[in-house]
Amino acid sequence: MSGRLAGKVAFITGAARGQGRSHAVKLAQEGADVIAVDLCADIDVAPYPLATPDDLAETVRLVEAADRRIVAAQADVRDLDALTVAVDAGVAELGRLDIVLGNAGIAQYAPITELTAHQWSTMIDVNLTGVFHTVKAALPHLLAHGDGGSIVLTSSAAGLRGIENCAHYCAAKHGLVGMMKGLALELGRHRIRVNTVHPTTVNTDMVQNPATYDLFLPGKENPTQEQFARIAQHLNVLPEPWAEPADVSAAIAFLCSDEARLVTGVSFPVDAGMAVRW
Repeated sequence: MSGRLAGKVAFITGAARGQGRSHAVKLAQEGADVIAVDLCADIDVAPYPLATPDDLAETVRLVEAADRRIVAAQADVRDLDALTVAVDAGVAELGRLDIVLGNAGIAQYAPITELTAHQWSTMIDVNLTGVFHTVKAALPHLLAHGDGGSIVLTSSAAGLRGIENCAHYCAAKHGLVGMMKGLALELGRHRIRVNTVHPTTVNTDMVQNPATYDLFLPGKENPTQEQFARIAQHLNVLPEPWAEPADVSAAIAFLCSDEARLVTGVSFPVDAGMAVRW
């Protein structure tokens, strides 16, 4: 077995599609076995369909096609007990845990004058508390073998700057940076590295949907992906409208590898320069 992550086991939330699936496949290609978790159901505040059990089954197929083992489970990151059961079962089958990717998240948009308490609390519960639950459930297994590990939390360019009409999303993604810095200080003595990644808009279902198009093209009747692409490109310094999931996966694979053995407490942009521009 070859690869930068040979012999490692990675726990990934939001793994059924999008960035999470891409991360699972990339880490498998680098030699890691995978514990994959996803809700596989819709959340009422998200204005687009979320992943399905069939999506999670496809992630399983792709990881196995890379000749790696995978244990998959449906669980809600808002439910610490369910996450703990999922990761415990995965470790029992795969033998250890080395990498944690707190990736699961949702997007939703509203000006603060219209943002409801339910929308706010759901966003924080999924995108911030859900990541805490992910780390909390996984940490005993990371500590158990004494060989260190890597935790990468998926923040956003919105975790480095403000974006109108999504104060709750920005708050959650900024909160992950604070969580990361605190964890990096606490866990460094155990050789567990903790970092955040900050993508620009990414070509996934969370971005490519009418709610996003309406946000960036207000008042435009039936906005298209092509129209959104022209607007999105202006957010970035590099002449790209969005990142592909594989772009983020490449950064995560680096952060989880021994090549990044001295990298901890870092906010790692994969944002085509968005944070620099703003």
